[in-house]
Amino acid sequence: MSAPNILLIVSDDHGYGDRSALGSHDAQTPHLDALARSGMEFTNAYVTAPICSPSRAGLIAGAYQQRWGAHWFDTSRFPLKERKVLPEMLGENGYDCGYFGKVHYGHEQLGDRACPDQHGFATSFYGLAGPSMGRLHYLTHSAEALQEHGPDVQRVHGVSPLYENGTPVDTYQHLTVELADRTIDFLETDRPKGEEQPFFCYTAFNAVHNFTWQLPQEELEARGLPSYSDFDPDVADYVDWYDGAISPNLENGRAYYLAQLEIMDREIGRILDSLERSGQRENTLVVYMTDNGGSTCNYGDNSPLEGTKYSLYEGGIRVPLLVSWPSTVSPRQTSDALVSSLDLVPTFLQAAGADGPQDATLDGRPLQQVWDGNGAGHEYLHFDTGFQWAVRNREWKLRWADPENDEYRRRILLVEHTDIGAGLSLVPIGSSVDESDAADCSAEHPEVVRDLLEERSHWLDSIAGEQHDLINREEKS
Repeated sequence: MSAPNILLIVSDDHGYGDRSALGSHDAQTPHLDALARSGMEFTNAYVTAPICSPSRAGLIAGAYQQRWGAHWFDTSRFPLKERKVLPEMLGENGYDCGYFGKVHYGHEQLGDRACPDQHGFATSFYGLAGPSMGRLHYLTHSAEALQEHGPDVQRVHGVSPLYENGTPVDTYQHLTVELADRTIDFLETDRPKGEEQPFFCYTAFNAVHNFTWQLPQEELEARGLPSYSDFDPDVADYVDWYDGAISPNLENGRAYYLAQLEIMDREIGRILDSLERSGQRENTLVVYMTDNGGSTCNYGDNSPLEGTKYSLYEGGIRVPLLVSWPSTVSPRQTSDALVSSLDLVPTFLQAAGADGPQDATLDGRPLQQVWDGNGAGHEYLHFDTGFQWAVRNREWKLRWADPENDEYRRRILLVEHTDIGAGLSLVPIGSSVDESDAADCSAEHPEVVRDLLEERSHWLDSIAGEQHDLINREEKS
């Protein structure tokens, strides 16, 4: 069989429990559910951070982003130029690489290595979310809007033009639909005749990130939803306005969120239909996941998990992961193996018959080991934002949040209505997702705490060398 096509779809802040197949009482996701049935669903899948920037950086490199100092919004960045990322590796092995969607690895600007056209994607259509607090407007992207509304609107809503292969273009179509259209155009591209050139397509929706009321008028009318202004003219302070635009203060907030989720699900269905029409579905490896846990302030539902985006509770880092490859992965499978977004790079490289980088560490493991029945995933997974960290194995999860310096905790609680907790806790996560204070059994199992602390120490040692090299290179430059 020829090398497979690869389609990676990443959403933004999709709540863990927000799928109809999982029993949600109001989320309708027929196309994601069908995708899950066509292959393997991973129920113990994680990202490397509870926020998008460092999570996406780790994903595209297949390595813990802490290796180059990326922990939180203030330190996150794209991998160093010395470290090849996924499209560069696949491109060297004959893949036609395309990127369509949100870009947010840190504080990137146009022309930076973080832009898709600067790190291996021959075709790209993207929005830079770094200058706009991680957000892209769902409806408006134009030079006119940027000039009319000014930098404050751009800072909050991201209305600037999008970029086609690095060139700014105005866009007025609902962004989820636009990204699906661009993806389909790429999938249906006539590649050189006589060559069975495979493609790697990375579609990164900004759905279902706030602010989800930004819907086309016909969608509002069809759903009986009122329009909502991007700003309240009676509120001068941004934080006060923002508080009124998130849970629990936004009327119809859950309905707006579900509308964006259902539009994204529909557009994913259109993308998969395109693969079927062109006869490529059988030999296309399709992966769906989200970049971090659902944001409950944006009305996402992470049931039955504790916590939300920003935290290292399960609700912040355990995510949907669906893998479908009809010619290779048997349908209707579920795996509880401990897997990570780190695993996508080695999975895609193995599928492509390509070698990994010789001069950089990959922290992921090929998922083929799991779907072939020859592996159980990771022994340990690590998480570290600088002010909170966690270690998870098959049975236990040790989590810590700094009780002495609670500036981050207070800020997140104030602005996002999310509590990241404080102090050390140990829970038997392999048998229960309960992470409440009552579930903490660190006092009863000091030997487990000791073992997990030791494992964390080994992990910190393993990434310290690369951080040291980073500092040296920056000093020399």
